[in-house]
Formats: sequence, C-alpha cells, structure tokens
Amino acid sequence: MRGRAEIAVWTVVSLVILYLSWRTVRPLVTPLFFGVLLAYIVYPLHMRLRRRFSAHESALVLTAIMIGLGTALLVFFTLISIKLVNRFYMNVKDVLVWLSSLQFSGTLQTFFEQVQSQIVPKLTDYVSSFTFSVPKYLLQLVVFLFAFYYALVYGEKLRGFILSLVPGNQAPFMVEILDRTDKTLDALVRAWLLLNVAKGFLMTIGYVIFGVGDVYTAMIAGFLTFLFSFVPLLEGWMLWVAGAVYLYMRGSLLGAIGISVYGAVLVSPLPDYTIRPMLVAKDAELDETLVFIGMLGGTWAFGLKGLLLGPVILSIALVLLKEWKKRNSEGGAAD
Repeated sequence: MRGRAEIAVWTVVSLVILYLSWRTVRPLVTPLFFGVLLAYIVYPLHMRLRRRFSAHESALVLTAIMIGLGTALLVFFTLISIKLVNRFYMNVKDVLVWLSSLQFSGTLQTFFEQVQSQIVPKLTDYVSSFTFSVPKYLLQLVVFLFAFYYALVYGEKLRGFILSLVPGNQAPFMVEILDRTDKTLDALVRAWLLLNVAKGFLMTIGYVIFGVGDVYTAMIAGFLTFLFSFVPLLEGWMLWVAGAVYLYMRGSLLGAIGISVYGAVLVSPLPDYTIRPMLVAKDAELDETLVFIGMLGGTWAFGLKGLLLGPVILSIALVLLKEWKKRNSEGGAAD
C-alpha cells in the first residue's frame, strides 16, 4: 500500500514538473526548432570544419557566419521596408485626398472623414506595438543562436543519449525510428531548398520576360521569392501578383494575365502541391499522398514548423504501424 502511494505521489510530482517545464519552454519552441533545423542543414559543413577545428570552434565560426548573414539581411530588408512603407503612405494619402474631393452624401462624407482622421493614429499604434515587440524578437534571436550553436556542438552525442534512454532490446527499433526521421527530414530540407532556389530563378526570368521593372527589380523579386517560399501562405505568389498588378496599372492586360499564368504554374502554388511532395516522396521512399497530407496538415496544426514536422510525424507513425504489424504476426505464429 505504501509503495503504491509513493508511486502515485511521484507520478503527480513528475507530471506537474513536466507541465511547468512545458509552460517554460513553450514560448521558445519556434526559435529552438529552427535553430536545431538550421544546425541540421549545415551539419555536413560543420563536420568538414571539424577536420581543422574543434567542435566548439567550428560551431562558433558557423554561428558568427549566421550572425553576419542575418545582419546583412536585416539591413537589406530594413532599406526595402522603408521604401515600401513610404510608398504605401503616399498611396494611401493620395487615395484619401481623391476621396475627399468627391461629392458624397452626408453619411458617406462623414464616414470617409472619420477614416481619414483615424488612419494615422492606427498606423502609429501599429508601429508602436511593433517597437515594443522588438525585445521579444531579440530574445528569440538569442535563443535561436544558442540552439544552433549547441546543436552543432552536441549533435553527435544526441543520438547516443536518445538510445541510452531506451531498453537494450528496443534499441534496434529506436535506431530504425531515428534513421527514418533523418531520411525524411533530409528529403524535406533538400526538396525545400532546391525548389525554392528554382522558384526564385524562375520568378527573376518571369519579371524579365514580361517587362516588370528593370533587371535589378527582377533580381530582387527572385530573391524575395526564394525567402517568401519558406513561409506558408506567403510563398512566391505574392511576387507574381505584385507583377501582375504593376503591368495592369500600366495598361498591359495581356502581360498581367501572362505573368499570372506563368507564376501560378511555375512558381506558386502549383509546384508546392505537385513537385515538392514528389521530390520528398522519392528521396524519403514515402507515398506522395502521405507527404502531401503531412505538409498540409502539419502546417495547419503547427504553423511554419509543421511543414517539416507533419511528414516526419507521419513517417514515424508508419514505422510504428509496421512494427506493430510485425509483432502481431510473430505473436500469432508463436501461438
């Protein structure tokens, strides 16, 4: 009786500690996930650097490179954002001036005057809220960099630590799960990167073919397509839509239709739901439907990180089902 009471107490205490631990880590799950993911992507480079440096030195060099690239991208996007915000403000101002010059009924005139008087305070509130969010973003960036660094340093030991938690007779099964996870994740990352590079290149070519701005604009559009393609919902369609609007505003209806068809078929969304699952399924030796469902459902359930987590979870579930079927067959044969 006493033994059962002790087990119950320790079970409750353990569950409470696990719950509190989850509440502590939960706000930082996203930067931790992407820090480990980036470490996984550059791990082959880390292993090459290990031939000349220690694990800590190699991880430190790669972390410094990430900081440098991140700073350069931040400056780049800040300059672009300033131009976009200024242009957006001027466009909104022109629209409001134009609306004010029209003769509306009393109710509509009052409505437009209220919109005009409230839009500046609303924009100010938005900028203020973003400014106050900067410390939170900086904290997440620090967590991301720490996760990236330590995942590189202790990556080799992580597999051994996981296997040490499993009973000896279950070690082969756990190795199979880890191998399946590694194979699926490797296929996802490879397909993600290759397809996004291709989409950025095709968007650049599309801007040049259909005459959306100059070559510099086309290169910027391709680079932004590459970056936006890592974010579900944004993807690359935003750039060809912007190009179509630009051509339409300049009176080129055929050009707007052309870049819309070109972008939808070759950039986004068609390749995201056809080529990407095919690439992942081929490399990971999985069914295309399973990959597609994993990507779509994972993104829906977990956000951006679900794009990778979804197929990995379903591939592990497939391994578990096969193992369960195998053990049931062995049990039936033994009987």
